[in-house]
Amino acid sequence: MAELLRPHAEARPDEPAITDERGATSWRELNARTDRLAGALRGLGLVTGDAIAIHSANRREHFELMCAAGHIGLRYVMVNWHWTADELRYVLRDGEVKALFSEDAFGGVAGEAAKGADLLAKVAIGDGIDGFTPYEEFLASGPDGEPDDQTMGFPMFYTSGTTGRPKGVSRKQLAPGIPIETGALIGAVFAEILLIPENGRSLLVGPVYHSAQWLWSLVLLLMGRPVVMRRSFDPAETLRLIDEHRITHLHLVPTQFVRLLRLDEATRDAFDGGSLVCVWHGAAPCSPAVKRQMIDWLGPIVHEYYGSTEASINSVITASEWLERPGSVGRPLPLTELHILNDEGKPVPAGERGQIWFRYTSGDDVEYWGDEEKTRAVHRPGGLFTTGDIGYLDEEGYLFLADRAIDMIISGGVNIYPAEIEGVLITHPAVRDVAVFGIPDEEFGEQVKAAVELNEGYEPSDELTEELIAHTRASLAGFKAPRTVDYVDAMPRTPTGKLYKRLLRDPYWEDRHQKI
Repeated sequence: MAELLRPHAEARPDEPAITDERGATSWRELNARTDRLAGALRGLGLVTGDAIAIHSANRREHFELMCAAGHIGLRYVMVNWHWTADELRYVLRDGEVKALFSEDAFGGVAGEAAKGADLLAKVAIGDGIDGFTPYEEFLASGPDGEPDDQTMGFPMFYTSGTTGRPKGVSRKQLAPGIPIETGALIGAVFAEILLIPENGRSLLVGPVYHSAQWLWSLVLLLMGRPVVMRRSFDPAETLRLIDEHRITHLHLVPTQFVRLLRLDEATRDAFDGGSLVCVWHGAAPCSPAVKRQMIDWLGPIVHEYYGSTEASINSVITASEWLERPGSVGRPLPLTELHILNDEGKPVPAGERGQIWFRYTSGDDVEYWGDEEKTRAVHRPGGLFTTGDIGYLDEEGYLFLADRAIDMIISGGVNIYPAEIEGVLITHPAVRDVAVFGIPDEEFGEQVKAAVELNEGYEPSDELTEELIAHTRASLAGFKAPRTVDYVDAMPRTPTGKLYKRLLRDPYWEDRHQKI
């Protein structure tokens, strides 16, 4: 048996382990399919440390692949299925991916991206993709029985790079060859931190390629918490699923809070919600008014964490703590050191803002795959690293976020980096200079705004705005395209060319204490 699935397959073999729109897979079935998939992957010649990519929305096959790769020491690259073929092709090459598993719904992108990629296998999940092996056929090629020499595999998440290309995130202690038992220890620690009940059940209504959604679903699944999933979020259906499946915990982003709160009174009144033990949120700024409404509705079970793709979870704050300290994202976890430093690298007193730096007392650290320069850029001597956020600590050690030292936009829980968008917009013949930044959005936290300086012969117009947005969408995933465009006479640049983007961004954030 797959080592981490063994206790659950033996204790409750016929109970559902994973459920999606198409049906359910029992613990016994999940274990058997994981074993066979692991054998099929090894049959390709894959060895510990090699990588596969999973290009699929939330569905049971996605979880089977993560379970299989996670038991034989493979890296499994979590692909954002919104990516264009060019973006996917880059990640396949950069991550040294050996096998691509793609859902039929994204077959066009997958087929185009796979051209020229050095792949041992291309496998289609669903009804088929030209030139790809059907998933069930690939699964059947694996032998029966438990894979030998099980070792812990781990995900590789890609975060969009500030220089325009996404970068793979890895952790120093998640190296090939880690004993499989380490996975159980990690899961147990997070289950305790996140207040997950022993007999809990997860609901996944966000994309599992997001690091937080992966943690709240796959990691807890391996700890025996069944997962009910949907490939997209529907607020009314979410309430129905919670009651129908007696869901105990889920992860949401503020955008989903807003959509739940907008449901009609009858739908909300019909919701029981008595099974819920905790609702966690993070990944994006949340309006204090929205959070208070959620706590008023669901009770003091709406908790928050602060983390990132690179740094996982660094602090947590319960609902009751937050009500006493509105705006805080909590205190650091036991293994996380947190330092607030000024521009000279000196610690600042409580209440004073500075850049947030971390260090793990376990010896773990953050690295960017194949990019020593970028890894060095986010570190200081002594092992401190930063994700670029600005904040302060109060007298009791509670962290408050204030701003970002880098330009990253977080919209609906998705990280968006302006440089990538600017690199596309500047290629339009009308654009002489461009700056992209985030502005407030009550539903999504932030939305993408572009400021454009036009070349001679072009005039601002609604038609040109639509053309620029369409130009971005032709090269990048749709969520990266600007929602609106401002036209400026001249960009605020120094004689050396440095852009004072804050002069463009700050007017939109006036009268807001939290500029993130």
